[in-house]
Amino acid sequence: MTLTASPATAWPGLAPVPEGGLSARIAERLFRSAVARRHVTVRLHQPDGTMEQLGLGGPAVVVHRPAELFARIGRDKLIGFGEAYLTGAWAEDGIPGDGVLGDFLTVLAADMADLVPRSLQRLRAVVSPRLPRSQRGTRENTRANVAHHYDLSNDLFAAFLDPTMSYSSALFEDLGTALWEDFAAAQQRKVDRLLDRAGVGPGTRLLEIGTGWGELAVRAAARGASVRSITLSVEQQALARERIAVAGFADRVRVDLCDYRALLDEPAGAYDAVVSVEMIEAVGREFWPTYFRTIDHALAPGGRVALQAITLPHDRMLATGSTHTFITKYIFPGGALPSVRAIEQVTGRHTGLRITDDLAMGRHYAPTLQRWDRAFLAQHERVAELGFDPTFVRMWHFYLEYCRAGFAADYIDVHQLVLARPEEDR
Repeated sequence: MTLTASPATAWPGLAPVPEGGLSARIAERLFRSAVARRHVTVRLHQPDGTMEQLGLGGPAVVVHRPAELFARIGRDKLIGFGEAYLTGAWAEDGIPGDGVLGDFLTVLAADMADLVPRSLQRLRAVVSPRLPRSQRGTRENTRANVAHHYDLSNDLFAAFLDPTMSYSSALFEDLGTALWEDFAAAQQRKVDRLLDRAGVGPGTRLLEIGTGWGELAVRAAARGASVRSITLSVEQQALARERIAVAGFADRVRVDLCDYRALLDEPAGAYDAVVSVEMIEAVGREFWPTYFRTIDHALAPGGRVALQAITLPHDRMLATGSTHTFITKYIFPGGALPSVRAIEQVTGRHTGLRITDDLAMGRHYAPTLQRWDRAFLAQHERVAELGFDPTFVRMWHFYLEYCRAGFAADYIDVHQLVLARPEEDR
């Protein structure tokens, strides 16, 4: 398939092409320097019809409108880089879905800390856009942040997710065969490991923070657990309840539309186990203490917590801070990735919980995202029937490949963490 977009594509929040100027010239110089020293291929189509090639060879992209690309980067940094892809100012040199885009971005992500000269990195706080206050993870904002992504359409997610409707990293048996393994089985393996580590079995009172579309709740109920799952997505709540009922566990699983902070107003120690899969990323850095205090409050003595969390290296987390990114603008408003050290620090300062087990599984996320991307593009006609235009398709493809690159380059990771109160084991 071909992903087309017009230079004048109208899209919410996508600004017109800025005028060139000093910022565009600086962006061009930095871009040229970054790609010239790396194993990628960049073909620049110049206005006079000539083509200039940059890079040391490798995954190739074509820049159809260099002036637009550099102007957008100059004004909006990495957001502008992504937006230039949305408009078609640049694209992979190949068929979308063949992995070229993600492979190109992987090379850049592997050297993310050095793409910009270190002498200029101290200016990040001055030149990088800040996360809008409207995206802060307050009670007033969080429902809208969640709806922006998860309430797009259950049918949209069903078009590219596996039959379990799992929207988090799978855990494959063999990374060498991850692109061909039974996807649903790999997702269930991930869920089962979390339930095992949390000690979920017959009679367990389980709290799930972040319902998804109900797969974890179903598998926990099948073990004999009593499950309360909370979400802020109206669409997810509806489909999760439907899937839970079809599975025959409506009497064991309750799915509430509820902000996690509301649990602080409920009796303490109500749950033997707490599980949360890739939900902390939506909390926001300033609210991590509240998130973990809530979990600590809800957990009964002797209970365990199992989290699956996407993470950054600690130094990159500190460097990026509350920067507004392509992902927070278009995909996950208000999102922020913690580091494992940050989780240790927050839980150490604000709770009695401590990390007792840690499985790093970021390399499993790269094939997970690649499988989603392939399935999504294969369903582009269905996506169009659901009312999503070509710019949305380009955006979603870029998002999935952009994230794949981060995991493939080990720039970001995902961990399954177990937390407990060590003093209760004495």
